[in-house]
Parts: sequence; C-alpha cells; structure tokens
Amino acid sequence: MIVFQEERLALILSHLKTSRTLSVGEICRLFHVSRDTARRDIVKLVRKGAAARTHGGIALLDLQNAVLGYHQRAYNFSDEKKKIGTCAQQFLIPGQLYFLNASTSISCMAKMIDRKVTVYTHSLDTAEILSQRGGNHVYLLGGLLNEKNRYFYDPESAGKLSEIRFDSAFLGTAAITEDGFYYDNPDDAAINGLAVTRSDRIFVLAEHMKFAKKSYFKGFGWEDVQTIITDQNIPAKFLPVAAVAGTEVILA
Repeated sequence: MIVFQEERLALILSHLKTSRTLSVGEICRLFHVSRDTARRDIVKLVRKGAAARTHGGIALLDLQNAVLGYHQRAYNFSDEKKKIGTCAQQFLIPGQLYFLNASTSISCMAKMIDRKVTVYTHSLDTAEILSQRGGNHVYLLGGLLNEKNRYFYDPESAGKLSEIRFDSAFLGTAAITEDGFYYDNPDDAAINGLAVTRSDRIFVLAEHMKFAKKSYFKGFGWEDVQTIITDQNIPAKFLPVAAVAGTEVILA
C-alpha cells in the first residue's frame, strides 16, 4: 500500500503523541521508507512547526511543556555539587568538543558554565540548561525518554557517538566500586561506556557518598578515567585502585 507524504506525516505525528520521540531509523521501519525520505519528512514537519528536530530524529513540540518543564522546576543542587561543578569549569577549553552525560552533578555543572561550549548530551536537563544561554552549540541525542532519570536512548542515536571524537567527557555516576563506575540502567551504562571510548580525557564528577553506594550496570573501569572531581577524600580502600589506574583525584 502506498502512503503519500501528507498521510505519512499525520501518522508520524500520531506516533509522536505516544512515543514523544522518533529516530530516523524508527521512521524507516514503521513506514517502510528510505532514510532520505524519512529525513525529508522530518524537515517538513519541523518547517511546519509541528515537531522539533533532535540529533538523529524528531520530538513532539509539546515535550518542552510536558517533560522539560525546566522553568517550572526548582533545582536544589547541594553545596557539594556546586563546588564540584565550579571546579570542573577550569577544564573547559574554548573550541573543544565535549560529551556531558545525564546526572544531577553534570546538570549542576552545566548551570554554572560561564563560557560558550559545544556539547553532545543525552540528558534532557543538561540540554535545556545550556540552551538558555546564547552561543552554546548543544546536540541532544534522540530516542526513547527515560522519564525517571530524564535521558534519551536509542541504539541508532547512541551509535552516532562512534562517528565523533570528543576532547573530553564529563560524567556523573550512580555508584563507584573498586572495579568501576556503575549506573542504574543498562542503556545509560552503555551510552556512557561508548562515550568513554570516544573521548581523549574522562572526568568523573561525584560526591563522596557515591563511593559507598551500589548500583547494577558497569559503564567503564578505573583505567578509563583520568580525573575524578569530588568533595572529600576518597575512602582509603580506593587509594591503591586510583594509583594503579593512574587516576587523579581532585578535591573541589
């Protein structure tokens, strides 16, 4: 059955009302069209003001009101997070390309950035925060929204990272153990692990209590991390781990 463009656009919008985002690949699979056709459909919907473009796909425009809601939400960042975020600023160099992940520590850092940056992220909050100031170049990876942890994930969009080389990645984490850095969701662990392989330098921003927590899915190991920025001395059992890995620990 042939589906004409206007009918297909209406169907895409219908899908967006439930999925909120669609990648180019998902449009291809759903409507049996080529990637070029899917991209033309996206361009038309964006030009008509019916949807917003994301890196690798499209999002429903009312996502800004229904999900982002940043201006109606008050972030109560801890003093520890603010100190860590301030300390991280010194490592931002004009003209470099960065990956920032989805965590409250990184969102706090983003809110405190006082210079123009070019960033890729899968974090809803980080993208929104950085978009409030002119001059920043922010690329938001698309996919299905994890509403609890407020990030997008789609294997195809995540795969785009394999085509990019970052100067540095700034990553928060759910938990730190002697064998690595962990996340609560497997897709979040996967995208952080991929970002690590595509970055020349890895910074982990973590409050001291992350060293006492446990989580489920390993993203990467100590050997991948050049610098940890934290607010207190790390537990003694982690000192030899950091030394063997060559990981610098900076106290904010």
